[in-house]
Amino acid sequence: MEKVLEKLKELESGEVGIIIYSNVKQDILSSLNKGLLVPLASAAKVAIAFGITKLVEERHYKWTDIVEDIILNPEEDSKEVYPHFQSRDNLALQEALEVMIACHDSFVADRIVQFCGGWEMINNKIKSYFKNINITQNPRDIDNHGELSEILELLQLIYQGYKTDPDLWIPVINGLVRQRGDIEGIPSHFLNHMSGGLDNVVVYIGIMGEFSKDPLLFVLGAKELPNRYKEKLADEIIIDAMKLIYDEYCNQEVKLENKNLSNSYSGY
Repeated sequence: MEKVLEKLKELESGEVGIIIYSNVKQDILSSLNKGLLVPLASAAKVAIAFGITKLVEERHYKWTDIVEDIILNPEEDSKEVYPHFQSRDNLALQEALEVMIACHDSFVADRIVQFCGGWEMINNKIKSYFKNINITQNPRDIDNHGELSEILELLQLIYQGYKTDPDLWIPVINGLVRQRGDIEGIPSHFLNHMSGGLDNVVVYIGIMGEFSKDPLLFVLGAKELPNRYKEKLADEIIIDAMKLIYDEYCNQEVKLENKNLSNSYSGY
């Protein structure tokens, strides 16, 4: 994991933080600036999804409830990911939430938040679990932010929630799995994640590795970077760090296979 941290330290300006959690060891493998507060941009939609899922769990709403007056943001990629939804003006709540995550769709986010009681209601629900996460209607608002340590905890609850109650958490997981944004060298089905970005901010919330075989959970955030639309170095460093996280996952799998092989031989 030291390679990941060393790579991120190559960022010459701004602040960066990362936390990597092992489901095998049930512990944090590595962290840097885990208390860093970062603007979430589109990644805040994972927190929105968490809050709405909790309302469904509490039986205030059902996933089958119909959300009307849906408008898909034409600037996002739902035409490619959900071509069959393009002529729809209503969706089941679970479908709308999935689209919100998979396509970073702020139009759909606003519609389902309004359907579930409004921004203040959803924000308060999230804050009842994570006091330092704050969401806003405008994803570019600097008050739309979260602390890395709490974002990791949120991701853990989603991942563990799906393992124990898949019917409840499936819309959130479907969104993470369907989201595009592949990284060369990482199999697309091994990177289930949500990204967010502004001109000087990058955020990744992700599940790295085979979903059913103890993947690594990670959150990565960097802020006060040089303008990313003019300078690509920061993005390149962060992508390299993601590849190193994948390498760590692969190394973990090799070690587990060797351990299992050793245990099987010891049984003779």
